[in-house]
Amino acid sequence: QVQPVESGGGLVQAGGSLRLSCAVSGRSFSSYAMAWFRQAPGKEREFVSCTNWRDGNTNYADAVKGRFTISRDNAKNTVYLQMNSLKPEDTAVYYCAAGPKLLGTYYYSEETYIYWGQGTQVTVSS
Repeated sequence: QVQPVESGGGLVQAGGSLRLSCAVSGRSFSSYAMAWFRQAPGKEREFVSCTNWRDGNTNYADAVKGRFTISRDNAKNTVYLQMNSLKPEDTAVYYCAAGPKLLGTYYYSEETYIYWGQGTQVTVSS
C-alpha cells in the first residue's frame, strides 16, 4: 500500500506562489509514477503534472506549463509542485496520486493512478 499525503495549500493573491508537498509512505515505489490533479468547484478533476520516481521525466497540462514545476526528493519520499504566477482559475483542491507503472501514453488519465491523497485546498484571490 502506498499512501500519499498532501500539504502546503492555502490562500494566495494572484501572481503569488505556493509549493505543495506530497509525502509518500508504504512499499517501495521506485517504479511508480506520481501526479498532481486538481478539482475546481463545479468542475471535473483534471490533470496538472506528473513525474517518474526513477528518472524524473515530467509532463504538464497546457494550462500550467511554464508556471508550475514538479520535482521529487527521493531521500525524503516527497514530491513537490512549485506553483508560480498563480491565477484565480488555479483555485482548486489539489490531489497527489501514485501509479504502479512508469509514465506512458495515458499519463494524464486518472485511471493510471491507484493511490490518492485527501487533497489540499489552494485559493487564489484576484
